[in-house]
Amino acid sequence: MLSEKVSEALNKQIKMEGDSSQVYLAMASWAEVQGFEGISTFMYTQSDEERMHMLKLIKYVNQRGGQAKVGATLEPTLDVTNFKALFKQLLQHEIKVSESINNLVGITLDERDFATHNFLQWYVAEQIEEEATARYILDKINLIGDDKGGLYLFDNEMKNFVSPAANAQ
Repeated sequence: MLSEKVSEALNKQIKMEGDSSQVYLAMASWAEVQGFEGISTFMYTQSDEERMHMLKLIKYVNQRGGQAKVGATLEPTLDVTNFKALFKQLLQHEIKVSESINNLVGITLDERDFATHNFLQWYVAEQIEEEATARYILDKINLIGDDKGGLYLFDNEMKNFVSPAANAQ
């Protein structure tokens, strides 16, 4: 059975994962309208992944005798001046999610909820990968600079993007 404190923290994380899905969805929509087919494909995939993270938490909370809460998600506010600004925001968002996961892990230790602590280790590893992916993409964008040909190739590569961090595991 989940303690009230752990249950409340997990429900906050459920909302954060839902918000993350919305952020990626808004980014995907912007990229698609701008003609960035590869970037939009990547963002749509990430949005689906974040939704699956949320569902995994919902199922866990309910299986452990808690009551998962599915609340309203935020309407993303994005700087869409260019694709580089988009990916900078993506990195900042993933750092925020990592901080939230780390706080949640800390609560499970304080509450001596080792089952939930163990469950959350998947999220800890996932966030390492998410941040590494965002940094890798930003490094590529910085290499491209203002080169239109490089941007075309980058966008094309994003259609089938596989995180280098995922390959390292």
